[in-house]
Amino acid sequence: MVGRVRGIKAAALALFVLGVAACSETVVAPVEPVLKPNARPAPTPKPAPAPQVAKPTSQESATLRSYLNQVQNAQLGQGLLRRDGAGADTPFTSAMLARNFEKIAFFNEYDSSFSGRGGASPLRRWSAPVRMDVIFGAGVPPSQRKSDTANVRSYAARLAQITGHPIAMEKQANFMVIIAGEDDRAEALAAAAARLPGISIGSLGPLINLRRDAYCVVAAYASGTGSNTYTTAVAVIRAENPSLLRLSCIHEELAQGLGLANDSPDARPSIFNDDDEFALLTRHDELLLKMLYDPRLRTGMKADDARPTVQRIAAELADGGGPV
Repeated sequence: MVGRVRGIKAAALALFVLGVAACSETVVAPVEPVLKPNARPAPTPKPAPAPQVAKPTSQESATLRSYLNQVQNAQLGQGLLRRDGAGADTPFTSAMLARNFEKIAFFNEYDSSFSGRGGASPLRRWSAPVRMDVIFGAGVPPSQRKSDTANVRSYAARLAQITGHPIAMEKQANFMVIIAGEDDRAEALAAAAARLPGISIGSLGPLINLRRDAYCVVAAYASGTGSNTYTTAVAVIRAENPSLLRLSCIHEELAQGLGLANDSPDARPSIFNDDDEFALLTRHDELLLKMLYDPRLRTGMKADDARPTVQRIAAELADGGGPV
C-alpha cells in the first residue's frame, strides 16, 4: 500500500512539470478506483419433500374396514370397549387375581399354527430389554401412522413402568408391531423378517392370512438356550380397524407379547378376555404384569410349582392398592 501511494505522488509531480512547460494542460490527480464485490447469488431453495401418500386400497380392504367400523359401533352401543380402567362395579380379590394370573400366564391362547386352542405352558417372559418398532403397510395414511406410532411409544413407556423391565421404542428392534391391511400385510411381515435375526418369512406364515374375526394377533419366539425366554416378537394389527379397536389391539397384543399369552373368560376386569368388555389395560391387568416380572417367579416354572408364590404376590399387590 505504501508503494502505491508513492506512485500516485510521483505521477502527480510529473503532470505538474508538464503543465508548467505547456501551460495549456489541466492538472488532474488520479482517482483510486473503488472495487465492489459481485453480488452473492441467492441460495437455491431445497425442494420440499414430496408428501407421503398412502397407496390406494382394494375393495376387499374397504369392505373389511366398513365391517370393522360396524363392529366397533355395535360394541360401543352395548356398553363394551370400556376405557375407564374398571372401578367399583368390577371388584376382584387376591384369590381371583392369582387364579386369573395362572390361567393367563401358564397357558397358550393358540397353538403354533393359530388354528386351535393352545395348552399348558411354563412361565415365559423376556430377560433382555424389549425394543419395539412399528412397520406400516403401504396403504396406511400418514395421519394414522402418526397417531399409531405415538400410541405404541406411550404404551411401551407405560409397560416399562408397570413391569420394571426395560421396554422402549428403538429402530434396532426385537419386537416388531405390524400395522397393515389386507393388501400389504405380507410385504410388511417380509420387512419385519428381514430385520429380525433368526426369523424367516416362512415362520411368520400363520400371521399373513388372518381370520376375518381376528382383529390382531401376536407371536413371541424363544431362541438360544432358554426355550422359555422370549427373544423376538411380532404383533400384527389390522390397519382397517377403527381407531379404538386399533388402540385396543395395541394394548392387548403388546402386553400378551411380554408373556401373558392367554385369554380367560373368568378374568374381569381385564382385556385378557374375549368378551371385549374392556378396550384398554385395566388396574387388574397392571397387577398381572407386575406379577409376571416379579423376580420371585422364574422363567420356565410350571403352574403347580409357582402357585404358592403367585398367591403370595397376589395378596401383597391386592392389599397394596387393588380391590379386596
